[in-house]
Amino acid sequence: MKYVKKVIVAVIVLFCLFYLISRPEDAAAAVRGAVDAVVGAVQSLFTFLASLAD
Repeated sequence: MKYVKKVIVAVIVLFCLFYLISRPEDAAAAVRGAVDAVVGAVQSLFTFLASLAD
């Protein structure tokens, strides 16, 4: 089972590297979108917690 997990992780890493090298603009847009989603979720969480404090 450990071997399968290592192979899956290696395939994912290799795919990410291939994507980064072959399409850097698209890779940057994907990362930017993921970061924006995380930032939006954190902002929403803080807004919710601030409304509870009022």
